Amino acid sequence: MSVIEVKTTPYNDQKPGTSGLRKKTKVFMEGNYLPNFIQSIFDSLPADELKGSTILVSGDGRFYNKDAIRIICEIAAGNGVGTVWTGKDGLCSTPAASAIIREREKGIAYGGIILTASHNPGGPENDFGVKYNTSNGGPALEALTGKVFEKSKGITRYLKVDLPPFDLHAIGTYDLVPGKFKVEVIDPTEDYVALLKTIFDFPKLQTFVKRPDFSMVYDGMHGVAGPYGKRIFCEELGLPSSCLTNCDPKEDFGGGHPDPNLVYAHDLVEVMKVLKPDSIIESTPEFGAAGDGDCDRNMILGKGFFVTPSDSVAVIASLASASIPYFKSGLKGVSRSMPTSGALDRVAEKMGLAMYETPTGWKFFGNLMDAGRLSICGEESFGTGSDHIREKDGIWAVL
Repeated sequence: MSVIEVKTTPYNDQKPGTSGLRKKTKVFMEGNYLPNFIQSIFDSLPADELKGSTILVSGDGRFYNKDAIRIICEIAAGNGVGTVWTGKDGLCSTPAASAIIREREKGIAYGGIILTASHNPGGPENDFGVKYNTSNGGPALEALTGKVFEKSKGITRYLKVDLPPFDLHAIGTYDLVPGKFKVEVIDPTEDYVALLKTIFDFPKLQTFVKRPDFSMVYDGMHGVAGPYGKRIFCEELGLPSSCLTNCDPKEDFGGGHPDPNLVYAHDLVEVMKVLKPDSIIESTPEFGAAGDGDCDRNMILGKGFFVTPSDSVAVIASLASASIPYFKSGLKGVSRSMPTSGALDRVAEKMGLAMYETPTGWKFFGNLMDAGRLSICGEESFGTGSDHIREKDGIWAVL
């Protein structure tokens, strides 16, 4: 395997935020901007641990996603990675990525590079993002992201291997450098759905959604949430495809802003008559939900009303032990971000649970989860989740 050393010069603005590095798409596309950042990630990891390792590289399907995957695969090969998993069509939701890193092949993955700018718009004129998740499936902590930034300021070269083409649209294994490097194109819903089935009672959910007095609509906002909605709500639970709207992923999210709130999920808000409760008709669904660009956020609506994210996490926590098999033995604790309202505090007090307030950033919930102190958590910015993975999880919140 011939490793090529490509000379480069640093960019001074590659400091990751709480959810990785986000910039305009054109910035990532210019010069060596993306290769520099990816090499800086690999330079921040122990070379002996990277050698022969398996990592996930996939994204939310926004513009430049597929090109970036191919570039990252070449740099991964140049840095000794042995196997890259990537979702069919280059797609993988952020919560599913966490599940794949933690669960697939008994958790052999060393980490993952997730290509997403979450709820930000996509397209040539809009946003792109890259973040690194560690072997626990959660976003890298500041000690590592700080190291990545330091490496990026002094980078002089990146390593790559020229790889033959491979088909992102076909599930299968591509042995691109025999015995040295391969790409496995996987079903990005498989491991995630298997995990959800250990959490929820799917047969009971199947029975519930067939009730004549229940109806729902799910808005994928043309993000990666769409394929997960089809697989879970239609194929697994048996709901008709008519319950889905905007569930075909598009590189520019259909020209919209894939942020599930009352402003940007206007199609769903109109269907649910949230702003016009006096206009409710017989066909108005009982339940509505939406996911964002990478499917880690959620919005929950009732017929004619909006459930705030701060209330949603409190409702889930209050009923989890009684209604979700995963929590049948009780909750370890609950947590919310600092800007999130105190509804969860009231639940914790009444139930005798430990309650933790954290800074903004899902990684802080992950610390508590890894310490065995936290079961359910949420934030006011439409993120809710539990310790089944180390990311917020939009579909989990809907279920």
